[in-house]
Amino acid sequence: MPDRFAPGDLVRTYLHDPPHHTRLPRYARGKRGVVVETEGGAQLADVSAQGRDDAPVEQVYAVRFAARDLWGEGDHHVVLDLWESYLEEDPEDER
Repeated sequence: MPDRFAPGDLVRTYLHDPPHHTRLPRYARGKRGVVVETEGGAQLADVSAQGRDDAPVEQVYAVRFAARDLWGEGDHHVVLDLWESYLEEDPEDER
């Protein structure tokens, strides 16, 4: 499974509110982060939590967010493990 993102890539999480379980925390939706590392493939929890046996395997990424970007304050960072389908290239990444 090829990696869509590499460490150092700027990404943004999708801003969506699905009618089912998701492992993308509400506080991180639509937020900008930086890929720290790839963590390998895993079944997409959003599908497997529904009791379905057709969950796709996706790459999981450790993504670092500034606490200030998530909650409006704090000078530390938070790292979340996120599936590839939760992420998109950051349109503001001008590299």
